[in-house]
Amino acid sequence: MSGSSLFVDTNILLYLISGDETIAELLNGKHIYISFITELELLGYKELGESDLRVIQKLIKEATVIDINMAIKAEVITLRRQYKIKLPDAIIVASALYAGLPLVTADKQLSQIDEASLLLYQK
Repeated sequence: MSGSSLFVDTNILLYLISGDETIAELLNGKHIYISFITELELLGYKELGESDLRVIQKLIKEATVIDINMAIKAEVITLRRQYKIKLPDAIIVASALYAGLPLVTADKQLSQIDEASLLLYQK
């Protein structure tokens, strides 16, 4: 696990584009990894204006996007069977595990997942 890289949940990037200074400081100088689910959620978020969409597109371009693969699929199945979490959350957690990086999230429900290294953000 690299101290200069973080896996970032969708909610964290939404906070970032809304001007959250704490998140901006946390992510400053870090290489960001995201799941393809986060990419889809952000680009499909209907409440984004044109300027926010351009910011998101730039963030995605600079990030490493982890696509689905057999290892992630297997981990998603395990997580879904063991914990009561939504499919997109399971994919994001499984992708962070696959990347070997801590997941920055504001989703308290994910703290139940013992396998994951989480940085839980509380606004």
